[in-house]
Amino acid sequence: MAAAHVPALLRTMPKAELHMHIEGSLEPELIFALAQRNGVTLPYASVEALRAAYAFTDLQSFLDIYYAGASVLLQEVDFYDMAMAYLARAAADHVVRTEIFFDPQTHTERGVPMATVIHGLSRACKDAEARWGISAVLILSFLRHLSEEAAFETLEAALPYREHFVGIGLDSSERGNPPEKFERVFARCKALGLHLVAHAGEEGPPAYVWGALNALQVERIDHGVQSEQDPELMRHLAATRMPLTVCPLSNQKLCVFPDLRDHNLPRLLAAGLNVTVNSDDPAYFGGYVNDNYLQLFAATGMGAVQAYQLARNSLEATFASPAQQAAWVQQLDDCVAQLAQAS
Repeated sequence: MAAAHVPALLRTMPKAELHMHIEGSLEPELIFALAQRNGVTLPYASVEALRAAYAFTDLQSFLDIYYAGASVLLQEVDFYDMAMAYLARAAADHVVRTEIFFDPQTHTERGVPMATVIHGLSRACKDAEARWGISAVLILSFLRHLSEEAAFETLEAALPYREHFVGIGLDSSERGNPPEKFERVFARCKALGLHLVAHAGEEGPPAYVWGALNALQVERIDHGVQSEQDPELMRHLAATRMPLTVCPLSNQKLCVFPDLRDHNLPRLLAAGLNVTVNSDDPAYFGGYVNDNYLQLFAATGMGAVQAYQLARNSLEATFASPAQQAAWVQQLDDCVAQLAQAS
């Protein structure tokens, strides 16, 4: 396929998004609309002032604004509106499957009931599938800067709504919060039959990736870009085909790789790792999943072969059934074939 046709492939190929925090999809315009609806006073005078504050130096500087933005989410309809806005964008980006992180502790600590959070998000997932044909499921994430006891309490509060989420994740401040801190609660979630994923190796060391694999028994590593520092870990990840949900624009915005031309995703892919492309917190980091693909490819010079591999990796790393994965891969193959003929 000619290089000139790669952007069209990136935009139109069926893909999955496996690393997206729904609270991180809150655009400033929606934040202000929900604040007005709910009578919440924001510490910013305008949409423009809020967007101008998105000058992050590291993960923590982002999280401070992230949690402030989430303060406008109070009613079930707020969670529904937020999720539907993201799902509309995902469908437009030809995302056929999205496995969405949500942080209940961000809301229950403010007095928002667990049912309000989960019912609003779950209803949006169902409505989006009916409207756009997109398959969307939820992954409940624990906040790692809080205690394991708090995670256990959150799990127990969520279990009455077990049919609305398929897995458990671990996010928030990585430094100083190793995966082993949550070993017992992840063991409990595994016993419950929940899928397990965890953030590791974004700002934290390769040891945190090992911890997520060995102590938490995860099925996917979220981020994982620091794995490159450990040759043994790289060999292990390649041999096991452990999926890595990499987020290029997030890595750039949080200064993990200040210049996308230096991003290590092409090297990880060339080394045989099961890498995927995702948007993380798209409202804050400058783009949804197609933006991540387009900007990364423009910066690194990757081509159609890598585009196909990344999309296929994403589809096969989902928690959907093997038959459903195979159907999506067939759609991908058909898309590539059509574009190849056109070029």
